Amino acid sequence: MSDYRDFARPELVVIPCGSRKLDHAARAADMYIGSYHRACRKAAEALRPDRLIILSARYGLLDPDDVIEPYDTPHGTADAVTAGLLLDQAHQRGLARLDPVVLLGGARHVTLARAIWPHARTPLSGTRGMGEQFARLAAIARSKGPGHPA
Repeated sequence: MSDYRDFARPELVVIPCGSRKLDHAARAADMYIGSYHRACRKAAEALRPDRLIILSARYGLLDPDDVIEPYDTPHGTADAVTAGLLLDQAHQRGLARLDPVVLLGGARHVTLARAIWPHARTPLSGTRGMGEQFARLAAIARSKGPGHPA
């Protein structure tokens, strides 16, 4: 695995949604309240991307300021977004050609996002479970961003 500090400052970081949500409409940045989403968000912010996008299992690619309703749609279910829909959204939002891109999240999230950004960096790849992912996310969050020592 490449060290996350070797990444050039990303144009885009994509983070996962989360199963724990508020019970009312809110900005995407505020909707997801689970610890995994929050850990991904902190790590993403430490990477200082030009853009941050949330990959929602229900809505697809969300800007943090997009207002959404709560939902219960896990990845892989009939109501979940598809790679084709995500690719369409990425083109509509001008995200499809961004590089470098960093994907933070588990295997389902990364597999979907790689349909758009096959070249993306995936610093959580190779982890053996949530504990390792949280540890790696915490290390990224403690860093001063790409090119700086932790």
